[in-house]
Amino acid sequence: MKKILITGGAGYIGSHTAVALVNSGYEPVIIDNFSNSEKSTVAGLNKICGREISCYEVDCLDRSAVERVFLDNDFSGVIHFAAFKAVGESTRLPLKYYSNNIDSLLILLETMSKFGVKDIVFSSSCTVYGQPEILPVKESTPRQLAESPYGNTKKICEDILVDYIKSGADSRIVSLRYFNPVGAHPSGEIGELPLGVPNNLVPFITQTGAGLRKKLTVFGDKYNTPDGTCVRDYIHVMDLAEAHVKSLEYLFQQKNNFYDLFNVGTGNGNTVLEVIKTFEKVSGQPLNYEIGLRREGDIEKVWADTEKINNVLGWEAKYSLEDSLRDSWNWQLKLGKK
Repeated sequence: MKKILITGGAGYIGSHTAVALVNSGYEPVIIDNFSNSEKSTVAGLNKICGREISCYEVDCLDRSAVERVFLDNDFSGVIHFAAFKAVGESTRLPLKYYSNNIDSLLILLETMSKFGVKDIVFSSSCTVYGQPEILPVKESTPRQLAESPYGNTKKICEDILVDYIKSGADSRIVSLRYFNPVGAHPSGEIGELPLGVPNNLVPFITQTGAGLRKKLTVFGDKYNTPDGTCVRDYIHVMDLAEAHVKSLEYLFQQKNNFYDLFNVGTGNGNTVLEVIKTFEKVSGQPLNYEIGLRREGDIEKVWADTEKINNVLGWEAKYSLEDSLRDSWNWQLKLGKK
């Protein structure tokens, strides 16, 4: 059974990807420093998978600790999630983001090279597109100036990976540009678990629905969209997890010194108000929300062209927006109102 290292594997997307790997016959090994995740997630993972998932409490900036994990395991590939990801915080603490997100990738690549591990799937983001002039965005759509230090770290990391391959490195690399992950595992055992005030729309919606938040503020309703609110491409986290498994299997088939990238989305855009109305439908209750001012740095609308990943990897999104919000709500109900 091939072992796959998942950095940040106790986080939202990492934990769901661990489940997808187990379902496909792989053995995930997690490293996580739990700076933005909970140890209870690992217990939920173990319950879903019916066995204990190997997990090391390790910071990706601790080179010697990372190397010890590689000494303990014969890895066939790596999926690199570990990164700080709060856009607002990155504008206040840019050096924290540049240091963590870039240095962790460099240490990981150097350790992989030292131990002869060639395959890595990198967690990138649709933030690299900024506000594109033409929609939907293709992989060939020019990247725009980043709206935040967080977004810029994703651009820089992509550039590092491209330059690494250009140097003749033996690595085989796929970058996945995620759109907006939502939902939770259908079992309700794991899901998005933001620490503090959520930065993303859906957990704020479910927490408001559960009474943890008094109301949801919709940032602006005068955008050039069907109902005036921002448009995003919301993809179920289990669909996104499957895309990582497909990407690894794609890399295993390639020759050395290989790089490719894919958009991962549904190919459809939904407004903020459409998401709210869909939540009200699946939960059976009204949501307390108000229209507020625009938020600085928000992109008006963006969604993915998924033709490349559909055709090359044979992957496509299976879950609907209703599925995503139903699973998110079930997860919130399981968490309770604490």
